[in-house]
Amino acid sequence: MDQEYCQAVVEKLSQRRGNMIDMRTSSGNKTRMIFYVPSRGLIGYQSQFLTDTRGTGIMNRLFHSYGPYKGKIRGRRNGALISTDKGQAVAYAIFNLQDRGVMFVSHNDPVYQGMIIGEHNRENDLDVNVLKGKKLTNVRASGTDEAVTLTPPRKMGLEEMMAYINEDELVEVTPKSLRLRKKFLIPNEREIAKKKAKAEALA
Repeated sequence: MDQEYCQAVVEKLSQRRGNMIDMRTSSGNKTRMIFYVPSRGLIGYQSQFLTDTRGTGIMNRLFHSYGPYKGKIRGRRNGALISTDKGQAVAYAIFNLQDRGVMFVSHNDPVYQGMIIGEHNRENDLDVNVLKGKKLTNVRASGTDEAVTLTPPRKMGLEEMMAYINEDELVEVTPKSLRLRKKFLIPNEREIAKKKAKAEALA
């Protein structure tokens, strides 16, 4: 990889419990680094590596040995945007939710209650209605029908999804689709599970 991107790679792999063993600089401003990283720490890292190195890096993985548990690997900090109902996502609703975070679905995508349809800008989860269309009236005035411009949704592969989910979330795999969902689909069941987990942690 180019030398200027080494710091970003070292930082990300350190967060994933990686330990740098060797670092060498060669001609052409290229740097070769060797890390010992737990296998679970590399799940979903490939795309992040390519982003951090601006496509200049090449990553090679080889099994080295079994080792002691390195500790918990920090997951994502942001919460999830969760669908409150079953149906097809509506462009107008997605447009109004884009300020809340990054969307994972686009217009007409099927959704259901408890399905994760985006990433919240904040740390908490947020239940949202992605089926809500624009209210129609009999009166039409100039400028009332504004074009809805949607940001392309974020698409993740299976490995990225596995690295993305928190403990209360699941990856749903079907022959045609990959989806993210909460373990408990109904909001009050999620609250009960959250309180139970807190009580167990304090016990």
